[in-house]
Amino acid sequence: MMGSSCTKQATENNPAPEPPVPEVETNAVSWVTVLPTTSFNSFSTYWGNFYPWGAIDHNGSARMRTQNMSISGGVLTITAYPGTVADKPSIHYFSYTCYAKQQVTVSASWPKWRVSGEFQCPSVKGTWPAFWLNGANQWPPESDIMEFKGSTTNWTNTYKNQNGQWSSVGTTISNPSNWHTYTAYLTRIGTTNNVNIEYWTDGVNVSNQTGQNFVNEPLNLIIDLQMEGSSGTPGPGGNTVMRARNVTIQRSATL
Repeated sequence: MMGSSCTKQATENNPAPEPPVPEVETNAVSWVTVLPTTSFNSFSTYWGNFYPWGAIDHNGSARMRTQNMSISGGVLTITAYPGTVADKPSIHYFSYTCYAKQQVTVSASWPKWRVSGEFQCPSVKGTWPAFWLNGANQWPPESDIMEFKGSTTNWTNTYKNQNGQWSSVGTTISNPSNWHTYTAYLTRIGTTNNVNIEYWTDGVNVSNQTGQNFVNEPLNLIIDLQMEGSSGTPGPGGNTVMRARNVTIQRSATL
């Protein structure tokens, strides 16, 4: 508690403190929004079901289905639960994934992009929620903005990096099941084909990585709740829920 005897008045020798400097990335750049934060309210206009390459399975053990998603009040909810299918014994769950119809393409015309979203994520063994960019025409490139693999560590990953390999940084998130904001800025490096990727969580820059040969490569933005796989086995025996809101893509013609 501050008493009046401790209060100092601003003078020429003791000036008032300067206001905090805003984040340059979010305030100094002129952004054009190409995926609005309200996109879930017009889902079929902005989003496609399943993985953008047409698959309903991926690296984990979940079969993706539309009946495992719902939208209410601008919030996308994905619910995964145990299940099996006759054609693939390795499937242990039903879940859901989707992709934005608007792609991210760093170029000379649009050298800077911002991708962001708010998420509530599971973090127990066998749960594998992710928010990521994947090459639309080929793989790599890939940029993982948010990826939990059965723990409270959020992994930010880039492939390929300047050495043609993965860059990966893990950050512990307090209560991932609460709302947290995950953001990536992709910025062309000079006139090269490479990009600098800044990964931010709740307004804090947690990692800076270099993406090799990202320029002029269209990237699909994917939201998915996979199960098991890299997050461990066995997964949960009941329902697992992931929520997303305020997902957006913006681009800038200037750096």
